[in-house]
Amino acid sequence: MRSIPDILKQSKTIAVVGLSPKEERASFGVAQYLQSQGYRILPVNPSYAGTDILGEKVHACLQDAADALAAHGQRIDIVDCFRKAEDIPPVAREAIAVRAGCLWMQLGIANQAAADMAAAAGLDVVQDSCLKVDHKMMVA
Repeated sequence: MRSIPDILKQSKTIAVVGLSPKEERASFGVAQYLQSQGYRILPVNPSYAGTDILGEKVHACLQDAADALAAHGQRIDIVDCFRKAEDIPPVAREAIAVRAGCLWMQLGIANQAAADMAAAAGLDVVQDSCLKVDHKMMVA
């Protein structure tokens, strides 16, 4: 498994599952920060599919996001999860299906069964950690 700095340095595209268009939400602030640092953000939220968040088309599911990238020869590097811990296993299965590089559960989110499933499939896994905080620590 790669270290968090290696994951962040080697990644370009981040699918943000549960990204909200509401600026006061943590998902929006984290995604906006990552976008400002040069990452491509792929919003994934079935409630807002077809609309735009942060200038990017919102996808209904990870497969739709992965298909959009595949058309350009790219893939999802990190699946950043802003969902309840009990909702993570289906996201992990989707992350495995689209061959993402990493399953990342944001601060306060951990699901060991999903983590084990993703790790067994070869994905890097990070639990209970904020991408924005970790990136800021890396570049400081």
